[in-house]
Amino acid sequence: LSASLVVYEHRSRLERSLQKERGEHKKTKEDFLVYKLEAQEALNKEKQDSMNRYGALSSQHKILKNQHEDVKKQLLDLQLQHNSLKLEHRKTLETHSQKYAQLQQEKDSEVTNLQDTVFKLREESKLLRKAHQEVHSQLLNAQAQMEEFRQLKEALQKMPSFK
Repeated sequence: LSASLVVYEHRSRLERSLQKERGEHKKTKEDFLVYKLEAQEALNKEKQDSMNRYGALSSQHKILKNQHEDVKKQLLDLQLQHNSLKLEHRKTLETHSQKYAQLQQEKDSEVTNLQDTVFKLREESKLLRKAHQEVHSQLLNAQAQMEEFRQLKEALQKMPSFK
Protein backbone atom coordinates (compact mmCIF):
# COMPACT_ATOMS: atom_id res chain seq x y z
CA LEU A 1 0.00 0.00 0.00
CA SER A 2 2.83 2.30 0.85
CA ALA A 3 4.48 1.52 -2.46
CA SER A 4 1.18 2.06 -4.20
CA LEU A 5 0.77 5.36 -2.46
CA VAL A 6 4.27 6.42 -3.53
CA VAL A 7 3.49 5.36 -7.09
CA TYR A 8 0.14 7.17 -6.91
CA GLU A 9 1.78 10.28 -5.52
CA HIS A 10 4.50 10.05 -8.10
CA ARG A 11 1.88 9.52 -10.79
CA SER A 12 -0.15 12.42 -9.43
CA ARG A 13 2.93 14.66 -9.52
CA LEU A 14 3.69 13.52 -13.03
CA GLU A 15 0.09 14.20 -14.11
CA ARG A 16 0.21 17.65 -12.54
CA SER A 17 3.54 18.24 -14.15
CA LEU A 18 2.09 16.98 -17.44
CA GLN A 19 -0.98 19.18 -16.95
CA LYS A 20 1.29 22.11 -16.22
CA GLU A 21 3.40 21.27 -19.31
CA ARG A 22 0.23 20.94 -21.38
CA GLY A 23 -0.99 24.32 -20.08
CA GLU A 24 2.35 25.93 -20.84
CA HIS A 25 2.40 24.18 -24.21
CA LYS A 26 -1.14 25.41 -24.93
CA LYS A 27 -0.16 28.94 -23.84
CA THR A 28 3.01 28.78 -25.92
CA LYS A 29 0.99 27.45 -28.84
CA GLU A 30 -1.53 30.30 -28.45
CA ASP A 31 1.28 32.84 -28.13
CA PHE A 32 2.87 31.33 -31.22
CA LEU A 33 -0.44 31.52 -33.12
CA VAL A 34 -0.88 35.15 -32.03
CA TYR A 35 2.73 35.86 -33.02
CA LYS A 36 2.21 33.99 -36.30
CA LEU A 37 -1.00 35.94 -36.98
CA GLU A 38 0.67 39.26 -36.14
CA ALA A 39 3.68 38.34 -38.27
CA GLN A 40 1.35 37.33 -41.12
CA GLU A 41 -0.54 40.62 -40.78
CA ALA A 42 2.72 42.60 -40.68
CA LEU A 43 3.97 40.64 -43.68
CA ASN A 44 0.71 41.24 -45.55
CA LYS A 45 0.83 44.94 -44.64
CA GLU A 46 4.47 45.12 -45.76
CA LYS A 47 3.57 43.24 -48.94
CA GLN A 48 0.65 45.63 -49.57
CA ASP A 49 2.89 48.66 -48.95
CA SER A 50 5.50 47.19 -51.29
CA MET A 51 2.85 46.55 -53.95
CA ASN A 52 1.58 50.12 -53.54
CA ARG A 53 5.13 51.49 -53.82
CA TYR A 54 5.76 49.21 -56.80
CA GLY A 55 2.54 50.42 -58.44
CA ALA A 56 3.47 54.06 -57.81
CA LEU A 57 7.01 53.51 -59.10
CA SER A 58 5.68 51.59 -62.07
CA SER A 59 3.25 54.37 -63.04
CA GLN A 60 5.97 56.97 -62.46
CA HIS A 61 8.28 54.86 -64.65
CA LYS A 62 5.64 54.76 -67.40
CA ILE A 63 5.17 58.54 -67.17
CA LEU A 64 8.94 59.13 -67.29
CA LYS A 65 9.29 56.64 -70.15
CA ASN A 66 6.56 58.47 -72.10
CA GLN A 67 8.22 61.81 -71.33
CA HIS A 68 11.54 60.34 -72.45
CA GLU A 69 9.96 59.20 -75.72
CA ASP A 70 8.41 62.66 -76.19
CA VAL A 71 11.76 64.33 -75.52
CA LYS A 72 13.48 61.92 -77.94
CA LYS A 73 10.87 62.75 -80.58
CA GLN A 74 11.29 66.48 -79.93
CA LEU A 75 15.05 66.08 -80.17
CA LEU A 76 14.71 64.24 -83.48
CA ASP A 77 12.32 66.91 -84.79
CA LEU A 78 14.70 69.65 -83.66
CA GLN A 79 17.66 67.87 -85.25
CA LEU A 80 15.75 67.56 -88.53
CA GLN A 81 14.72 71.23 -88.29
CA HIS A 82 18.32 72.18 -87.48
CA ASN A 83 19.63 70.22 -90.48
CA SER A 84 16.98 71.81 -92.70
CA LEU A 85 17.85 75.29 -91.44
CA LYS A 86 21.56 74.53 -91.83
CA LEU A 87 21.00 73.48 -95.45
CA GLU A 88 18.83 76.53 -96.08
CA HIS A 89 21.49 78.75 -94.48
CA ARG A 90 24.19 77.17 -96.66
CA LYS A 91 22.10 77.71 -99.80
CA THR A 92 21.32 81.30 -98.80
CA LEU A 93 24.99 81.92 -98.07
CA GLU A 94 25.98 80.51 -101.48
CA THR A 95 23.28 82.60 -103.19
CA HIS A 96 24.47 85.72 -101.37
CA SER A 97 28.09 84.93 -102.18
CA GLN A 98 27.24 84.53 -105.87
CA LYS A 99 25.13 87.69 -105.84
CA TYR A 100 27.95 89.54 -104.04
CA ALA A 101 30.51 88.30 -106.58
CA GLN A 102 28.20 89.32 -109.44
CA LEU A 103 27.60 92.76 -107.91
CA GLN A 104 31.34 93.15 -107.29
CA GLN A 105 32.02 92.25 -110.92
CA GLU A 106 29.32 94.66 -112.12
CA LYS A 107 30.74 97.38 -109.87
CA ASP A 108 34.28 96.77 -111.14
CA SER A 109 33.01 96.84 -114.72
CA GLU A 110 31.05 100.04 -114.06
CA VAL A 111 34.08 101.63 -112.36
CA THR A 112 36.22 100.72 -115.38
CA ASN A 113 33.59 102.12 -117.76
CA LEU A 114 33.32 105.31 -115.69
CA GLN A 115 37.12 105.65 -115.64
CA ASP A 116 37.16 105.21 -119.42
CA THR A 117 34.36 107.77 -119.73
CA VAL A 118 36.21 110.21 -117.46
CA PHE A 119 39.39 109.71 -119.49
CA LYS A 120 37.51 110.29 -122.78
CA LEU A 121 35.74 113.34 -121.34
CA ARG A 122 39.08 114.77 -120.20
CA GLU A 123 40.54 114.19 -123.65
CA GLU A 124 37.47 115.74 -125.21
CA SER A 125 37.70 118.64 -122.77
CA LYS A 126 41.35 119.17 -123.79
CA LEU A 127 40.37 119.07 -127.45
CA LEU A 128 37.47 121.48 -126.83
CA ARG A 129 39.73 123.87 -124.93
CA LYS A 130 42.24 123.67 -127.73
CA ALA A 131 39.47 124.23 -130.32
CA HIS A 132 38.07 127.06 -128.20
CA GLN A 133 41.52 128.58 -127.99
CA GLU A 134 41.89 128.30 -131.77
CA VAL A 135 38.42 129.77 -132.36
CA HIS A 136 39.23 132.55 -129.92
CA SER A 137 42.50 133.20 -131.72
CA GLN A 138 40.69 133.16 -135.08
CA LEU A 139 38.07 135.51 -133.68
CA LEU A 140 40.75 137.89 -132.46
CA ASN A 141 42.45 137.65 -135.84
CA ALA A 142 39.14 138.23 -137.58
CA GLN A 143 38.40 141.21 -135.34
CA ALA A 144 41.84 142.53 -136.08
CA GLN A 145 41.30 142.01 -139.82
CA MET A 146 37.86 143.66 -139.58
CA GLU A 147 39.40 146.60 -137.79
CA GLU A 148 42.03 146.74 -140.48
CA PHE A 149 39.36 146.56 -143.22
CA ARG A 150 37.31 149.19 -141.48
CA GLN A 151 40.33 151.46 -141.30
CA LEU A 152 41.07 150.73 -144.94
CA LYS A 153 37.45 151.42 -145.83
CA GLU A 154 37.53 154.70 -143.95
CA ALA A 155 40.82 155.54 -145.56
CA LEU A 156 39.36 154.71 -148.99
CA GLN A 157 36.23 156.72 -148.30
CA LYS A 158 38.33 159.69 -147.34
CA MET A 159 40.17 159.48 -150.64
CA PRO A 160 38.53 161.79 -153.18
CA SER A 161 39.56 159.72 -156.17
CA PHE A 162 37.72 156.63 -154.89
CA LYS A 163 34.42 158.43 -154.66
